[in-house]
Amino acid sequence: MAQKVKLSTIADSLGLSTATVSLALRDSPLVAEVTRERIKCAARDLGYIYNRRAASLRTSRSGIVGVCVHDIMNPFFGEILKSVENELDRQRQTFILCNHHDDLAKQRSFVDTLLQLGADGLILSPAIGTPASDIRLPEENDLPVTLIARTVEGSGVLGFRGDDSYGMGLAVDHLVALGHRRIAMIGGTALTSTGRDREAGYLAALERAGIEFRPEWRIEGPRNRHSGFDAAATFLQIDNRPTAAACFSDLVALGFMYGLSRAGLRPGVDIAVTGYDDIDEAAIATPPLCTVSNGQSEVGRRAAEALLARLAGQPAADETILITPELRVRQSSDYNWPD
Repeated sequence: MAQKVKLSTIADSLGLSTATVSLALRDSPLVAEVTRERIKCAARDLGYIYNRRAASLRTSRSGIVGVCVHDIMNPFFGEILKSVENELDRQRQTFILCNHHDDLAKQRSFVDTLLQLGADGLILSPAIGTPASDIRLPEENDLPVTLIARTVEGSGVLGFRGDDSYGMGLAVDHLVALGHRRIAMIGGTALTSTGRDREAGYLAALERAGIEFRPEWRIEGPRNRHSGFDAAATFLQIDNRPTAAACFSDLVALGFMYGLSRAGLRPGVDIAVTGYDDIDEAAIATPPLCTVSNGQSEVGRRAAEALLARLAGQPAADETILITPELRVRQSSDYNWPD
């Protein structure tokens, strides 16, 4: 068996001290950049492998952060994770990803694994039904938690998400300004903080406009294309059918537009449609999707920054920080209102 390459091996090959080599491999500014690069090249050439377990014993830090979200296949979470990764990279933190798919048992298993590994922290978009005690457990065992996209009442930790009530209000206000008086809301569930807040924004906007809400206008469902597609059939069966639909997410809106098209209707012409999140696909959809930008990149960046600050000794905070959404007006809401 080949002998492991040690720091001293690299140091001897370059005529440097072991301390200098150690600092360079940790990107310490105490070592000149040219020297750092020379040391890293030598380490690669010699086949040196960083011993994370030994380092964690010395520093009480593993350099690992867990990130747990509903589904990475949703571009909304992909954009959050991109920002999270960028921030963690700056501090040489590696993250382990879990998709819980709203499976509480899977989420709990992932948190248990992080605790067993001695991970440094957790960034979590909690699964439906997550009790506050599930958030407090890792906190009480030295695993700081920062929440994203969803929050859990009574969890006692810092959370970052868009101002969903305000954002959905922007979409519905826009439809009202275009002349709509029959507006449905498609997708989402009251089982999540996001679903509750977006529905509250929808209802508040109807009330501001003096529009009496009809229960059949609210079509709940999962937050994906298939749900939106299926909801179109339900929507088309409503008596005195709505002229517009404010969708819970862009994925729901895209699926809903597919469903309308399958039924021979033209989104943005026969039925006005708005989405939520402003994922990349929204701008190039047919028609381009009018939507609400929910600040997911900022959510990811600020959540990662906050967790890193906790790891650096900043006190824990118990608050939810809301990012202000913005409306992106596009053709899917350009309904041809009849004379």
